[in-house]
Amino acid sequence: MSLFGWIKNGVTRIKQRLKEPISRRAKATILIVVLVVIIGGSIIAYKVYDYTQNDPTFCVSCHIMDTSYSSWQASEHKSVNCHECHHLTVSEAIKLLYGATFTHPTSVPARHKGEFIVDQHYCLKCHTGGKAKRIDSSPFHMKHVSLEKKECTECHGEVKPDKSGLHRFLPSEKFCTKCHEGKQVHGGMMGALACLNCHTEQSKDLRPTREKCLFCHSNDENTRKQVLTKNTIDVHYFPPKAAIVKQASKIQISKQAPMQFSCYECHRPHTKGKVRPMQTDCLRCHGDIRNVGKHGMHLDMNMNCKDCHQPHLWKVTDETAKTACVKCHELRGPKTFL
Repeated sequence: MSLFGWIKNGVTRIKQRLKEPISRRAKATILIVVLVVIIGGSIIAYKVYDYTQNDPTFCVSCHIMDTSYSSWQASEHKSVNCHECHHLTVSEAIKLLYGATFTHPTSVPARHKGEFIVDQHYCLKCHTGGKAKRIDSSPFHMKHVSLEKKECTECHGEVKPDKSGLHRFLPSEKFCTKCHEGKQVHGGMMGALACLNCHTEQSKDLRPTREKCLFCHSNDENTRKQVLTKNTIDVHYFPPKAAIVKQASKIQISKQAPMQFSCYECHRPHTKGKVRPMQTDCLRCHGDIRNVGKHGMHLDMNMNCKDCHQPHLWKVTDETAKTACVKCHELRGPKTFL
């Protein structure tokens, strides 16, 4: 008998058998088989779905994900599986499956053509209402997320060419300058500092407080301790390195000094040539000082304010006059100057 005849004969026999009455035993057997197939298939389908969607080891089954997997295991998010943050559209999933099956890529392609890899919605789900570190009380996040509507990955998650920073979610040293153009720091070692070494959550406008400047520029260890105890994002993740603190120039500031405003009123580290104040900066506030005492005479002699006034203390006392005044003439008390 030919193959075609054998198949035709088999189909005819099946049709005849189906026309015959089915016994209860046969019906029970068929029902059991169907239930086993449905339940077994459902369990297998669930296991496959759970493995591909909730088990990070599925992602690393492709060897090009080794670096990403290793960095995730060492990150703060190691208890969060990949798919809680990374979500593929249907078309993206099909392209990924096709690539893994047929083209065998050797590197991870850039996703979303440079757009946001992780939508802000998934970050905020944990960081505003979940158990993760909350950001809704953070001035930095209030300004950038709530007011300026920045996406989280615009500031967090920079990955450098050598893959450093992958799954680390801290802004790099100069990440802020991507948006804040022209805000590079001038002046010695300050140029090597991260933006958040200076800019602080301890002030509403995020500008550095005097205490933050004195973290490096004071010899008083208590000043550093007071700043650190506030445990804000800037000091928790971005404390200046001990070597930088040690090498920074140290200054004296008295609570009795006449000027108690913030350091940035005089020092402008983001403006070249303005890191240290000049005579014109003093006269910007003290425009009428020429008419006070003998200031006019000294200014006509091309003297600088700092020739007489010690920076950060400013007030000339009987003690400081012994050093400052005698540079030009015999000792005279400060009261004789008025």
